[in-house]
Amino acid sequence: MTQKDITTTLLVIGGGPGGYVAAIRAGQLGIPTVLVEGAQPGGTCLNIGCIPSKALIHAAQEFERALEQAGDSPLGIRVQQPQIDIAKTVRWKDGIVSRLTGGVGGLLRKAGVRVLKGWAHIEDGKTVRVQADGGGEPQRVRCEHLLLATGSEPVALPSMPFGGAIWSSTDALSPEALPRSLVVVGAGYIGLELGIAYRKLGVEVTVVEAAQRVLPSYDEELTQPVLESLKKSGVVLHLGCSVLGWDAAEGVHVRNAQADEFALPAERVLVAVGRRPRTSGFGLESLQLDMAGRHVAIDAHCRTSMRNVWAIGDLTGEPMLAHRAMAQGTVVAEQIAGQNRRFEPSVIPAVCFTDPEVVVVGKTPAEARAAGLDCIDAAFPLAANGRAMTLQATGGFVRVVARRDNHLILGWQAVGRGVAELSAAFGQSIEMGARLEDVAHTIHAHPTLGEAAQEAALRALGQALHI
Repeated sequence: MTQKDITTTLLVIGGGPGGYVAAIRAGQLGIPTVLVEGAQPGGTCLNIGCIPSKALIHAAQEFERALEQAGDSPLGIRVQQPQIDIAKTVRWKDGIVSRLTGGVGGLLRKAGVRVLKGWAHIEDGKTVRVQADGGGEPQRVRCEHLLLATGSEPVALPSMPFGGAIWSSTDALSPEALPRSLVVVGAGYIGLELGIAYRKLGVEVTVVEAAQRVLPSYDEELTQPVLESLKKSGVVLHLGCSVLGWDAAEGVHVRNAQADEFALPAERVLVAVGRRPRTSGFGLESLQLDMAGRHVAIDAHCRTSMRNVWAIGDLTGEPMLAHRAMAQGTVVAEQIAGQNRRFEPSVIPAVCFTDPEVVVVGKTPAEARAAGLDCIDAAFPLAANGRAMTLQATGGFVRVVARRDNHLILGWQAVGRGVAELSAAFGQSIEMGARLEDVAHTIHAHPTLGEAAQEAALRALGQALHI
């Protein structure tokens, strides 16, 4: 062992939500822990994903509202014609990211975690070599437990590699200037979240999607209000179309279902066709782990096929959500500390921050039927919710799915402005085994959006009050 060699109980590769939470929890439990991260702590989510995208979405919403008040506002507000300084917006967004990543660094230090800034390369299941950005002699870290938390990366199209006018989601979060026109390839949640934000900022936005509808992984009834909002805002949709390539003179070349080809002029192109687990570039293949397609296979304990090698987060496949990775990180740390833990959640909430927002927690009616369950479902429209009216956000609904025999709640779905904040209550009700009566007979504060959940439960019981 050289003087630069480090020994530790737990070595975490990747400082994203899963990795840093695992490291902090391990430190709290007294486990000697080393975390290796090549960039800033927080990973994709804090630096170039969840947080900065929501900041940009918020700025775009505020700008749109200001534009609405500059017209004939029903609220009686009058303002001069607003303008957007996108450079200042990006600086504000970067400030939020900086505060959060700095906070994560402080939490790691408080927990006694040693952070190595550099790039890891696995030599074997107990040894990792870490190369700092500045070069020099690499450090070798030997560990008893190895946790892989390397996350995911955006998928590029072979005909349109990232660079220049072709943006990944990362590029779209830090524009030097707003383009006049933007073509978004992919109508999943990433493409639509950013496409809607750019449209609110005044950019001409066109969306191309291979499937026949937007948000194709969500149930169609749930996405209908999003489709209506897209059309109303002026976003141009080309559904059931494939992208062939791009050139500066004509734009994005597209083929529709009838095999007709045409070009869409575009100053910038955002490719948002999905993400894939980050499995290359750090010696993962040397471990010869069992794989499940592109991702690392794990069991209910987050164990890989090699003893004392664990994996969490996007590296382990869908759903690629930061909160899933965080929960898995906690489970791993507590098992290393000797606790009996498994990662077997009843539900994992999914939220799409479009306008309107979409929330899915648990089973949809179609999924319940496919599982052979005899269920009832009921929806309550936000148009009948007083708080939604005062927020000028009456589009959408809240829906509940429950077993017919015992009224056990199996799922919640919602679409509407601000419904993302209902996801916690939805998840808790299912994890705690709530029945329709539990929600229907819980007194909900008035006026709140949460009342729509109570009303949905009442409606499922045949006891609707306000519809």
